[in-house]
Amino acid sequence: MGKMSKLSNLITQYCPEGVEYKTLGECGKFYGGLTGKSKKDFEDGNSKFITYKNVYSNPALCLDVEDKVRIEPGERQRTLEYGDIVFTGSSETPDECGISSVVAEIPEENLYLNSFCFIFRFDDPSILLPDFAKHLFRSSELRYQIGKTASGVTRYNVSKKLMGKVSFPVPPLEVQREIVRVLDSFTLLTAELTAELTARKQQYEFYRDYLLNGNSDYDICNLGDVCDVVAGGTPSRKVSDYWEDGCIPWLGSTVCKNKKNVDEPTEFITELGLEKSSAKMMKKDTTLIALVGATIGKVAFTTFDVAINQNIAGVYPKDTSKINPSYIYYACTTLYPHFLNLTQGSKLAMANLTFVRGLKISVPPIDVQNHLVNVLDNFESITSDLSIGLPAEIEARKKQYEYYRDALLTYASTGKIIARQTEHN
Repeated sequence: MGKMSKLSNLITQYCPEGVEYKTLGECGKFYGGLTGKSKKDFEDGNSKFITYKNVYSNPALCLDVEDKVRIEPGERQRTLEYGDIVFTGSSETPDECGISSVVAEIPEENLYLNSFCFIFRFDDPSILLPDFAKHLFRSSELRYQIGKTASGVTRYNVSKKLMGKVSFPVPPLEVQREIVRVLDSFTLLTAELTAELTARKQQYEFYRDYLLNGNSDYDICNLGDVCDVVAGGTPSRKVSDYWEDGCIPWLGSTVCKNKKNVDEPTEFITELGLEKSSAKMMKKDTTLIALVGATIGKVAFTTFDVAINQNIAGVYPKDTSKINPSYIYYACTTLYPHFLNLTQGSKLAMANLTFVRGLKISVPPIDVQNHLVNVLDNFESITSDLSIGLPAEIEARKKQYEYYRDALLTYASTGKIIARQTEHN
């Protein structure tokens, strides 16, 4: 494998007997984020802080932020340092707990961390290159270990005690640098393609908003006046009969990605689980809106009957002869700024059904709705369909990166090359 040749030489030179593994607990300490802050502290802030979404979305933290919190002179709050690894503390599923993001640049000013994430700081910062850590802690092996540290019922939380037992390879720095060089070349190409796609999406969103809101002659209605808006629930995790061998698809808010489909259910529940919980069935063609967390305000559209949990609002027209369900989906995509206003502050942002029902949308005649849906469906395909164009190329590059990331890290740790079924270009 061409990508492995230089790495192989470095491994032969620096670690022919393999690499050492260490645990987080023996290499450093965990620290919390902001403490003792009220909503008001985030309304007139004087110092920048890192949001949950920033951590969740970026393998390396974006330090160019505008989110601010008030820090008084002499106040004891921990600031982020170069080399820190930041983890999200909770999520709806264990697989999405403990998502890592690394401080890969030296902060130019004091930066604080939201209270729903936590910091790991090495006693010896030179043990891992920050640019190596950003790849390592999102690798399949590390994500598997970190997922095992989470527990909960309706929401999963990471145990710092168990996080301390997570083990990781420590290759020589020369080997780390070569892995970073190869993997960064993949992410750079993906970033360039993503930037181009983002520009197209911005054009699409401008046109979408113009089509949906540009005519003042249309009726303006509260969402709750024209649609049923409901939330669901989560069957008790303590009762295996609610989950084992379930055949009812069940969704959490992580499926809400501003894409007009749901790729697959989050999990499956049983008939008994549905009956004995507040989980609710949604019809095919229901719009879903995330009510909490990193995806708050983002939407999805069901292509099958499905149960939802308490972190999703299901929105379906009261009269489909007057309201096209697909039109509701597109109308709800324009409401995101209202949810974004709820995310200021250290508390985990949440919206309730009263808030959602009170949001206003433009409601044109049904024939106009149908025409708009046809136009917007075409735009949606161009900017989101993973089988065509830029989205398809970005998806292919991401899979290629993920393969090489896991392959390089495995090879550096064990000297073995992992197999794959399909060769990427």
